Amino acid sequence: MKELSQKRATSAMPVAGSYRSIDFALSNMSNSRIQKVAVFTQYNSGSLNEHLNSSKWWDFGRKQGGLYVLTPTVTSDNNNWYRGTADAIYQNLDFLKKSHEPYVVIASGDCVYKMDFNKVLEYHIDKKADITVVCKDMDPGVSMDRYGTVKMNEDCRIEEFEEKPLVAKTNTVSCGIYVIRRRQLIEMVEHCAEDDRYDFVRDILIRHKDIKRIYGYKIKDYWRNIASVEDYFGTNMDFLKPEVRNYFFHQYPDIYSKVDDLPPAKYNVGAHIKNSLISSGCIVNGVVEDSVVFKKGYIGNNCTIKNSIILNDVYIGDNTHIENCIVESGSTIRANSYLVGEEGIKIVVERDDRYVI
Repeated sequence: MKELSQKRATSAMPVAGSYRSIDFALSNMSNSRIQKVAVFTQYNSGSLNEHLNSSKWWDFGRKQGGLYVLTPTVTSDNNNWYRGTADAIYQNLDFLKKSHEPYVVIASGDCVYKMDFNKVLEYHIDKKADITVVCKDMDPGVSMDRYGTVKMNEDCRIEEFEEKPLVAKTNTVSCGIYVIRRRQLIEMVEHCAEDDRYDFVRDILIRHKDIKRIYGYKIKDYWRNIASVEDYFGTNMDFLKPEVRNYFFHQYPDIYSKVDDLPPAKYNVGAHIKNSLISSGCIVNGVVEDSVVFKKGYIGNNCTIKNSIILNDVYIGDNTHIENCIVESGSTIRANSYLVGEEGIKIVVERDDRYVI
């Protein structure tokens, strides 16, 4: 994610004007009636922790269950950071052991999708699977070198699992969503720790693919991972398509997020908006085309914003032209600036010096 991940974890990246990446996973869990959720945070977690400081937005503010944010903790036995997903689970094994739910859903916080986890669980039980991996067939031409690819037989049992292959043998990728029995997860993670292994995919899925019954559950609906600048840009641009907006915002179940008390966007004389998302708290005086402007943005007079993403609380001075760019949150773009991504997407990070005397 280059400069974009210097201020925040990828799970806290703003998406679709008013949401964060993790909102999609949390909303899916809430809509699936999962009542107990633990979020493992580590890298640049300040923004993410602030976003999660009240669990009521996703309906986890309850007496039974709730939302737990678990960070690496120094103990008499361990003072390591999380060294992988399996290690993160191992360091919080007490949380699993004290829980009473029979099954565990593991999901990454940097994917944009809608899913009913109950359907995955029914499939898991029906197949008598040890682990179920949610998968998706990617479109031709999509680079597979940063995904885990899977190969299944006619019964959807996974026979091959390759992590980030240079030359992929299949276009079916793992979505990073798994269902597994709680007691089995505890047992497998403990074995991993004994062998000094930390990675869930490499040290559990790939090592056990011939021993355990690991099945794939294919989805056909929208799913996208935002772990690269190109995918992050493309995901936000997807929300300019009416069918994608309708799927996420107008079809049940809903996607929830922390709500800021902001006024609606204000369009002054001279503003011209075309095929764009403008979030609450924005003031627009110029031209915005095929772009996403996040909360509390200010766009000055005679400005032109094309095919760009303007993150939260950005001030854009008069007579500025921005095209094919992602402007980092809190940036102040001086008047008469010309910023264009000539070769791909340009990331713009400017100091917030609008209040400096």
